[in-house]
Amino acid sequence: MQAALWARTDREAALLLIAPVQQRLTSVDLVGAALDRVRRDRRRPFLRTVFLELVDGAHSLNELDFAAMCRRRGLPEPDRQVVASAGAGRCYLDVRWSRWRVVVEIDGVGHLQPDRWIDDNLRHNEIALSGDVVLRIPSLGLRLDPDRHLDAVERALRQAGWTDPASARRPRK
Repeated sequence: MQAALWARTDREAALLLIAPVQQRLTSVDLVGAALDRVRRDRRRPFLRTVFLELVDGAHSLNELDFAAMCRRRGLPEPDRQVVASAGAGRCYLDVRWSRWRVVVEIDGVGHLQPDRWIDDNLRHNEIALSGDVVLRIPSLGLRLDPDRHLDAVERALRQAGWTDPASARRPRK
């Protein structure tokens, strides 16, 4: 917790809060208990926001960024780190809209390692064969061209039956 409070930037602070949970070095509950002990710090409100994202299932900065982008676009709130059956075992899906059976996997640079890449593709195939639409978004692509990736996510949700409640309130031309 101290490292997050002393970080140079909010982004660095968020990484220092998330990384130990992502690496399973600690639990979300222990992070919350440590945050509760912080009484006065300018970064406390920001860290509380990051903590709530952790509670909600985000386990990487890429997932935090993706969630913020989806909210700005008005997409529905997804489930995160959903446990799913994939062939011979269980896996965790980064993002899933269960109601519409749309899955998004956000791939950081670690997913480019050959063994990880093969496993990711086999898992993708199993999830797709179970009836879900699976979209893979490279984290670099999300940074360089977020609109094209979010357009695909929105299109998948709409094809699955999601309608934007805000569009129903907009006047028709």
